This record gives sequence, C-alpha cells and structure tokens, in this order.
Amino acid sequence: MPDADPDVRANGLDSFYRGERDAMERCYREQFAAVNAAIGQFLGGADRETAVHEVFARLIAREDVRRAFQGGSLRAWLAMVARNHAIDYRRRLSREAPLTGAAADAAGPPGSLEGAAEARQLIERFRRDLLPAAWAPVFDLCVMRQMTQREAAKALGISRTTLAYRELLIRRRLRRFIRDDEMEPQ
Repeated sequence: MPDADPDVRANGLDSFYRGERDAMERCYREQFAAVNAAIGQFLGGADRETAVHEVFARLIAREDVRRAFQGGSLRAWLAMVARNHAIDYRRRLSREAPLTGAAADAAGPPGSLEGAAEARQLIERFRRDLLPAAWAPVFDLCVMRQMTQREAAKALGISRTTLAYRELLIRRRLRRFIRDDEMEPQ
C-alpha cells in the first residue's frame, strides 16, 4: 500500500480504515519487509517473528490503530509503530524472570507425597488420553519445566508463534481435563 497506489488515493484510505480484506492483505504483503526491518533493529529470532505478527494482528483487528494513520507515508508510519512495539516487547522480555532457586523455594513447600503421586497419575492420564504425541515436547518444556516460550522455542527449533499456539491448546485441554476430573464422583 505505498503512497503512489492509485487505489489508496482514490478510496481516501477508506478501505484500509474499514479493514477490508484486500486492503489488509495488500498492506501486509507490501509493508512486511519494512515492519520486519524496523523490529529487527531491536529483536531477533522467534521474538522478532512474534513481534512482527503482533503488529499486523493489532493492525488487522483494531480500527482505532488503523485510524491512527492520518496520511503521508504508510511505510514510515508502520515502521514507527513497529519500532515502538519492538521497544516495548524488549522491555517486557527484560522483566521476565524464571522461578528458580531461592524464588522457587519461597513460593511454598512442596505438597505431600500422596498429593505428588496423585498429580503424577493425573499427568500420566492426561498425556495418554488427550495429549497428541507431537505436542509432548511443548508440554514438557512449557508446562512441566516452566521454560519461557522464548527458551522452549529455541530448544525445540520451532517458531515462537507455533510454540505459543500449541501451548495455548495444551493448557486449554489440561484445564478442561482437570475440571472434568474434579467433577467425576470419587
């Protein structure tokens, strides 16, 4: 959607502001490189990929974000939005701290041996009955070992967005499994 695009000029950005599919697709295809480059100044790897897609997801989902563009160079405006997002994203990453060592000890004493055995049985049943084999590594790293998505994606050699999606689905299944298990008569 460069500035010289006759459709943009003729429509006065209306199709972009309304979030019409063709306009958003054209924007993504034509501006991806600029957004990727702007974010690449601050982030790399899976974090870069995630941040790029977050910028476009916000742009597609929210009319108020699209309407913040008031004309001029769409490429320059999106690069600025992407840079600001990358800076915020990097700040959030710097505040992440895994729960290890003394912090884990301060979180509370471990449960009883009986409770631990029940938890192991519950996890084994979840793995056997509901967890697809391809998702087991994500479950092990993100749920069981409590790795950050960034660390787990790197360890598994997959994109962070793929890992995040799988983790979301796993956690939903796990919550449903636990809720259904609690409702069963003992």
